[in-house]
Amino acid sequence: MTEDFCKKNLGSVQGEYVLLSVEDTGCGMHQEILKHIFEPFFTTKETGKGTGLGLATVYGIVKNHGGYITCESESGRGTCFKIYFPILGIESENDVTDAIDNEEIPKGNETILLVDDEEAIREIGESLLERFGYKILSADSGEKAVDIYRKKKEAVDLVILDLNMPGMGGYRCLNELIRINSHVKIIIASGYLSDENLIGAATSGTAAFIGKPFNISALLKKIREMLDKTTSVPTVKNHFSL
Repeated sequence: MTEDFCKKNLGSVQGEYVLLSVEDTGCGMHQEILKHIFEPFFTTKETGKGTGLGLATVYGIVKNHGGYITCESESGRGTCFKIYFPILGIESENDVTDAIDNEEIPKGNETILLVDDEEAIREIGESLLERFGYKILSADSGEKAVDIYRKKKEAVDLVILDLNMPGMGGYRCLNELIRINSHVKIIIASGYLSDENLIGAATSGTAAFIGKPFNISALLKKIREMLDKTTSVPTVKNHFSL
């Protein structure tokens, strides 16, 4: 974003951004409607047909990530949303590993089941964790994770589980893993802080939680902490509702 852009767009901050643009050729919007589209509960739909929270939620997510969103629309000519996400400094995998090595984080040789529906997270996680001595099994869904754990539970020392996945999802997967082995050690990863309270209440606080996006150093420390625990996760007192 240039200085000139920021002068014309209140709330924007000068700097380097990645631009995501979404455009259609639909009916567009009148300018009076366009003024209110990001306001909570503003909607042009009939009562009971919409809450008006969709674009307000998008706006909140973008702002929470330090971004900026604009909308241009003209009646009869379509609409264009532009979302600006700030560019983060990129470190090479070697730089990340070197930085972690300097912290003298202990390595391991245990087997970890990594469960996440995002391929990039699985690939990066597998590569980095293997550098620290761990053997990795991976699953892209709760269903596959349960199947792998059922077959190889004696070999799996720890499960890293993403809660927010399609299909079975993380909550049901967690329940199934504990049904298979009430002493399974699990680190639960989620981008929603409310999930931490939910997990704590359901497992008496003995299941580890790490917020996403997580720092690899913090994850490695959490892994070592869980693996070195003498007590493991007990049976869930109240299973999650589906």
